[in-house]
Parts: sequence; C-alpha cells; structure tokens
Amino acid sequence: MKINKLFLPNKKTFSFEFFPPKDYMTAVRFGINVGQLMSLKPSFVSITYGAGGSSRDNTFDLVDFFQNELGLTCMAHYTVVGATREKIAYDMRTLQDMGVENVMLLRGDPPKGSKVFPENPDGFNYASDLISFVKKNFDFCIGAAAYPEKHIEAASMDDDLDNLKRKVDAGADFLVTQMFFDNDYYWEFLDNAVQKGIGERIIPGIIPITSYTQIKRFAEISGAKIPEQIEKQLAEVQADKQKVYEIGLNIAKKQSLDLLKDGAPGIHVFTLNKSRAAVELYDHIPKIYK
Repeated sequence: MKINKLFLPNKKTFSFEFFPPKDYMTAVRFGINVGQLMSLKPSFVSITYGAGGSSRDNTFDLVDFFQNELGLTCMAHYTVVGATREKIAYDMRTLQDMGVENVMLLRGDPPKGSKVFPENPDGFNYASDLISFVKKNFDFCIGAAAYPEKHIEAASMDDDLDNLKRKVDAGADFLVTQMFFDNDYYWEFLDNAVQKGIGERIIPGIIPITSYTQIKRFAEISGAKIPEQIEKQLAEVQADKQKVYEIGLNIAKKQSLDLLKDGAPGIHVFTLNKSRAAVELYDHIPKIYK
C-alpha cells in the first residue's frame, strides 16, 4: 500500500525505522527485536541506506524481507550521493519488481571517510532533483526529510523551507522530520511550512533516548537541540544506564502523546534496531491514536 493512502481524517500512523545489521551477531539480535516490534502491526516500516549507497544490497534484501515475507508496508530509503541516473533507474526498477510502492528519497551523507559531497555529473546533487526524476519515471509514493530546527548546513530556516518546498514541488507526497525534543519546534515549523505553501503531511520523527553519550553525538551531528532541563536530567544519571533509559522513555512518551493529542498525523520511531523502548512507547499511546 502507498503510505499516503494511510493518511485518513481520524486515523494516526505509527511507524518504525530500521537499519541493516552489519554482522551476524547484530543480525541475530535484530531478528529478535524485529519479532517483538512486528507484533505491534505498525502502519509501515522504513529501512535506511548507508552513506554513498554502502548498504545498498543489505537495504534491498531487508526491504524485500519486510515487504514480501512479513507482508508489511515498507519504505526503502535511497540517497543520491554517488548514484548515476542509470543506476538510480536500475535500483528503482529493482524495488518496483519487489512490489515496493514507497521510497524515502534523500541527498544522503558523503561517502565513508569523506566530509565532501563529490560533484555528480552523471547523477544528481540534490534530493529535489532525485525526487523529480523518480516522480517522472516511476509510480512510487515518495517521502522526503524535513528539519524542524533547520538542516545543519542551511544558512537560515527560511532557506531550508525554500529547499523543502522544492522537494514538495518536485513530487514528495509526505515528509518525515528529523528528531527533535521540544514540540514547539514542530508546531512552529508546520506554521512556517504552510506559509510557504507546503500542505503535505509532516510526520514527526521521535527517538527514545537510551544512552546519554549517544544522544549527545546524534544531536551534534544533526544540529538538534537538547533542551537544558532534559540535558541536566540525563547528565546527572549518565553513569546509570537504567535511569537514562527511564528518563529517555518518559520524555518520548510525553512528547509523542502531546503531539498526537495536538493533531500530528502520526509518529515515526527511530528504533536504532532495538525493541524495548519502542514497544513501551507504543503501549503508552491510547488506542484512540492507533
């Protein structure tokens, strides 16, 4: 099913993001965690794509498994970095042949070990160009990324919203946000997006905090701000993994429930391939929002 068909007036979506396991042992743990999460019957799942296409085969294998073995609505992430038009077309046909109807199209990160995005004369340099190409040549429901606190490389929020508008005009059907920890950023972002003429559904992305050092690193990379009160709470107990987990989960529970109560179209959980926090978060959400 195309994800944009899931957006109904009185229905919220609840979805999970996974990444391909890197080795045998993480694959074993991944299988256990996925089994627990699949019992929740998510609206859809998404599978990430490594920098420069480094996980392409693993991503596609996992997408095929979720879509055709587990029977889930699956969205494959796909990045433009290092991909020629010919390769993009080949990969889109591969996904289409699998029965996949949804793709998340992104610029992506530079190739591993590099901080520079190489020019790509045989491909595209921006997500909006990739979206336009796929929209014109294939029949996918297209997701794109949104940044409530602006993309870390954007000169201003206004510039970032202009870029988001280019992605929507190119053919993005819905948007998923980067993680954030203050819901005011999301609502202000929505208001600004509407003023730019962006009317597509914007699903908030939520990450349950389970590690203080990890979330600090993620925030630094992404530019997401951790509110002072939350940082203080976490810093005080950072050596106690269970207390960090409990605080992080409570933050995610409150954030998610408040978003849904106030009208967000759903919640997209960045699981980090772990089930415990995602299951507890889901169980906290009243049935009326599922």
